[in-house]
Amino acid sequence: MGRVEMPVAPTVMTAYITMKFIVTIPDEENVMRKPKGSAEDQTLCPVARAENVVGDRWSVLVLRELFARNHRFEEIQAYTGATPQMIAARLKKLEADGLVTRRAYSERPLRHEYHLTEKGTAFFPVMFALRAWGETWCKSPRDGLSMNYTHLACGQPAGLGPLCQSCGEPLHWADMSAARTPKYQKERDARWEAFKARR
Repeated sequence: MGRVEMPVAPTVMTAYITMKFIVTIPDEENVMRKPKGSAEDQTLCPVARAENVVGDRWSVLVLRELFARNHRFEEIQAYTGATPQMIAARLKKLEADGLVTRRAYSERPLRHEYHLTEKGTAFFPVMFALRAWGETWCKSPRDGLSMNYTHLACGQPAGLGPLCQSCGEPLHWADMSAARTPKYQKERDARWEAFKARR
């Protein structure tokens, strides 16, 4: 596994900001050598290829739950609001595409937990950027943040990334702890209770 530092063009706001991001070069066995799908999907465009893997609402929400460390099928279903068929189909596709792996936690009956692979974990910067965009452009300021992240390296609030707002270092999933705001926790608790009531 190689790592390459690539410069990013500075962003103009009130001052020029120069930052770097780390590009992970995966081993050959983890790379999708041929794009899957129809003739329209046979493209060298990386955005189109990525969209073919994670380009629908339910796949992204399943990944959100796995990043939130909810590994069991019923947790994923409850917190996304998707049907069992939708969750099963997305988990199967994410597993086939190498983002998710299954681990048995019960033999009788056979039940599995779902965990992110290295390839799945590499999706975190995309998820974090989507969160930042959603917090900035898709919510009222009155709503406030849904999650508060702490950067473990400095022990301070991480902000919306991609750099820690407190120390300026790049943010990585393994280097942060997350706490839901009371309002968001209440929303998720209500989803769980509604899910249990329907069973």
